[in-house]
Amino acid sequence: MNRLDATLELLNELTRWPSVSGQLDAQHGLAAWLESWMVTQLNARVTYPVASQAADKPPVVHVRIDTGSSKTVVLYNMYDVMPADDAGWDVPPFVGGVCHWDALGDVFVGRGAENNKGPVAAMLILLRELLQNNQLGINLEILLEGEEEVGSGTLRRYLAQQPCPVAPAEAVLFPSLCEYGGGAPRVYLGFTGLATGRLSVTGGDWGGPSSAIHASNAGWIANPAWRLLQALDAIAPAADSGVLGHITPDDEANALLATLAQSFSIDDELRFRRSQQLMITGDTVTCLQTLLGSSVLTLAELHSDPVGGRGVIPFRASAELAFRIPPAFDQDAMIVAAQQRLAQPDLNGTVLELVDRYPGVRFGRHASGVDELITSYQKLGAQPQIWPWAPGCAPAYAFAAIAPAFLIGGLGHGGNAHAVNEFVTLTGLERFQQSLSLWLTAFNDSAIGRVAPHQGNTREVLKYTITGHSNEDSR
Repeated sequence: MNRLDATLELLNELTRWPSVSGQLDAQHGLAAWLESWMVTQLNARVTYPVASQAADKPPVVHVRIDTGSSKTVVLYNMYDVMPADDAGWDVPPFVGGVCHWDALGDVFVGRGAENNKGPVAAMLILLRELLQNNQLGINLEILLEGEEEVGSGTLRRYLAQQPCPVAPAEAVLFPSLCEYGGGAPRVYLGFTGLATGRLSVTGGDWGGPSSAIHASNAGWIANPAWRLLQALDAIAPAADSGVLGHITPDDEANALLATLAQSFSIDDELRFRRSQQLMITGDTVTCLQTLLGSSVLTLAELHSDPVGGRGVIPFRASAELAFRIPPAFDQDAMIVAAQQRLAQPDLNGTVLELVDRYPGVRFGRHASGVDELITSYQKLGAQPQIWPWAPGCAPAYAFAAIAPAFLIGGLGHGGNAHAVNEFVTLTGLERFQQSLSLWLTAFNDSAIGRVAPHQGNTREVLKYTITGHSNEDSR
């Protein structure tokens, strides 16, 4: 079986696990399956057994591959995916399969194809090949988590232990498909921080209704929903689309942005969005400075109790929200400012409850792993864009004690993450494996050959029952 066929076979298996947040049976089953696969196929040693972990949280899969090298690299990835139903999909999302699309050729369609089961499958098959061919000259720590989409809380607590359960490393890589939309790959030298929470208003706490009452009383009874909107506008004015403040990037960041602006197209960036309204104006450098330098409060959901009561005044209203704060911002000060404003008499009764949080992080252009990633792209004909940090959030800070850089990287074209018909092109999977191989082997030392390559002759059967099917893997 060639590399691509093996990758598709493994990706098919991973896709069939509906490992979304809240489906703990499926998440525990997939975590155990992945752990066993790496033990039997990669000769990995389990560091944190899935079977020993709490049943009420998605497990962290942590294994080590020891080649006897003087160098160690950490590969981090995720096995959780976003929810999906069958509506609109060319292939059921938790079945997956290969389709031919006129614009892109052969693609694998399924939930997680891009984000991030496609890269996980491709990464694991590549590692097996490198080991079998005696081409891996570094030690590997592999961490797979099931809460990336909801804040990585279990992983962050695991890494915060003293001593840290992960050995010091040259670099950490989050292997992913980074030719977004088929365009130039990106190298991010940092990530935005995140604080998630809930803002709520309960009528009985400030003189509003303590239970739902008829809407005919709206002329003289205060409505918690309007109080909620007032509070949101007070801490993050609606006219600014939730922007809390700006910083001006420093000289190093501005130099990177000036170079980035020469090849970056805002129109291309937004071409997949419908009816988008750009909230900023100016040249490309100015727009990039604003994007990266903005601290923003984003709203995910608005609720009122009772639900669907158009004819009533609700007794409670709440908003699920997130503070997205760049690494140069003081996250604590930003949140304290919001809390102080909410504590003023005119907003009495509003409560901000933080659910989880982590800071942004930034590292240097020449930190270990960065040049190796750029070179891996260039060797395959891709000229990467280098960003001083990502506008997106990732718990990169949790790895700061382990390695000087936390990188997301890998060539390959996928798309529709979190949406209908999530996909990865088959050529993208191959390109991803080529770039990951170049990055990994760039760290090789003379230790190649100290551990016998795994022959893959261990046979076992793993059985689990998950929603909708019985999973059986035979090797």
